[in-house]
Amino acid sequence: MTDRQRVDEERSLEVLNNIENLILEIVTCLSKDEAPALVLPNRSSWDNISFDSAIGLQMSSTSAVMTIRSDCPKTATTLSQILKILSVTYTLVQSNSYATKRDIYYNHPQLFGSQKIVDKIVDDVSCMLKVPRRVLRVLTTSKGVISGDLCYMEEDGTRIDCHSSSAAVAVSANIAGIQNIISSAKFILIVEKDATFQRLLQDDFCTKLFPCIMITGKGFPDVNSRLMVRKLWDVLHVPVFTLVDADPHGIEIMCIYKYGSVAMSFEAQSLTIPSAMWLGLLPSDLERFPGVLCSPSPRLMKTNWTASSNGPM
Repeated sequence: MTDRQRVDEERSLEVLNNIENLILEIVTCLSKDEAPALVLPNRSSWDNISFDSAIGLQMSSTSAVMTIRSDCPKTATTLSQILKILSVTYTLVQSNSYATKRDIYYNHPQLFGSQKIVDKIVDDVSCMLKVPRRVLRVLTTSKGVISGDLCYMEEDGTRIDCHSSSAAVAVSANIAGIQNIISSAKFILIVEKDATFQRLLQDDFCTKLFPCIMITGKGFPDVNSRLMVRKLWDVLHVPVFTLVDADPHGIEIMCIYKYGSVAMSFEAQSLTIPSAMWLGLLPSDLERFPGVLCSPSPRLMKTNWTASSNGPM
């Protein structure tokens, strides 16, 4: 058994024990004719967040919590949804199998009502149990794509080659299962927009600047895209650059990769790239374009600035 397999087995046992203890507490309350309740860290509260320059935004305490009670009309449904997720994840971990969040929703659409509720509760359960979501064996379909000097093996043995100069490869849904990474890349380029990524792909960017790796989360990145960049950074130890627009939207996307997000701060260790560097025009660069500064409107300013950049930013 490898070290990784040993750690996975230990964490799986920990998850099973924690879920069993939670259910035992609920059953005990019911036996005493008391209303069951669960206490969850509030993932949207800044009171639970601290900043570490080596990690980014991380959950450092649980001073702000949410109490989900069965005898409260506002939270009774949420409690039943959490219990269903606990039941599903317990079965998945016990049977060493996987399911997507989409699978969970479509198996119980009346209970959850929408995919967003499943997404939120899976993250809440992961935070409550203090384990990464992947340990719960719940996967998410990736929206990001990747290309460049990179080969790796999926957990099921599938060999993935990202060298194609004309088409990108979808980011894996199971980043933790990736192994045998082979790359001589000198840097990783994170691209904000898919349109810009496709333009660079058409211009044979990865070949011209070979060896390198290029990835996009197609706007605000999904967790899998962030996990993928972090895994490559950990393995390859190469610089990571972010190519984003010099506007609040682009800066926020860069900060998510670099510093993380409040909602996923409990997984900061495996999601952030603190050394990521901003590549592209900075707001201060506008001083080099006097005509742009005189533009009558923000929209026109952005149009002129984009044209002046000679690139599809």
